[in-house]
Amino acid sequence: MGGLFSSTLLSEPWRSQPENNIDNLDFVQSYHPQKSSVSHLRIMLHGPVGAGKSSFINSIDSVLQGRVTGRALTDGISGKSFTKIYKTFKFRKHSFSHYSFVCNDIMGIERSANSGVHLDDIKLALGGHVGDDYKFVPGCPMKKGDPKYNQCPTLEDKVHILVSVIPANSVAILSDEVVKKLRDVRLAASEMGIPQFAILTKVDEACPDAKCDLKDTYRSKLLKELVEQFHVLLGIPRNCIFLVKNYETASSVDEETDKLILQALRQMISYGNDFLDNL
Repeated sequence: MGGLFSSTLLSEPWRSQPENNIDNLDFVQSYHPQKSSVSHLRIMLHGPVGAGKSSFINSIDSVLQGRVTGRALTDGISGKSFTKIYKTFKFRKHSFSHYSFVCNDIMGIERSANSGVHLDDIKLALGGHVGDDYKFVPGCPMKKGDPKYNQCPTLEDKVHILVSVIPANSVAILSDEVVKKLRDVRLAASEMGIPQFAILTKVDEACPDAKCDLKDTYRSKLLKELVEQFHVLLGIPRNCIFLVKNYETASSVDEETDKLILQALRQMISYGNDFLDNL
């Protein structure tokens, strides 16, 4: 692949990009589930420690609010998961209303069996059994007697979209143990019929061309190869793997960063809505 320090721009984008953000933003703003029993679509993020899951939630919020926000707490020191609590994030639309989708963050996956989120906890969360404010215990899955265990989850409690979040510059160096865990979660979600996406974050760190100009993200040969490599690792369809730059260092929003985030978000919502319609 030639390393992560050089790249070649293709003559044409390998994935089309909208000219502006108007259509995608209008879609997100107007979306509402058609099922009367569901008031919001539930998107759950999972992935290795430090992948940018919480930052992606903040980035979605930043796009929708038109300013950089930070409601999901993040940490710049990698190694151990900063997220310890299962929490549902709603996105404010107006003074007294919210968007019709929510995001759930989860403790990061680690190589060791006794550290990071337990795979059983992720699977329980997929089925809607994990209540808000549950505190994850590394190496120890939730028990049915736990006060936060939801014995009878509704359709609204369950996850409707599973998103794997991976730093683009880490795809080539993911450990076998982490890949196996990601694949295990993917298979569990598949058994439940839950559609799955992947977000490759930090494209500006992985690709000099994207760092220079985000407009070139989907013209980058290097980033195309990373998408292909991640597709082979996990089996997620290529058209369900998206590239983004989170609002981690910026102090204001910009159109090109918004464009990548909104394009991914719209597809997640569309697939999640299809999932609900098929039930």
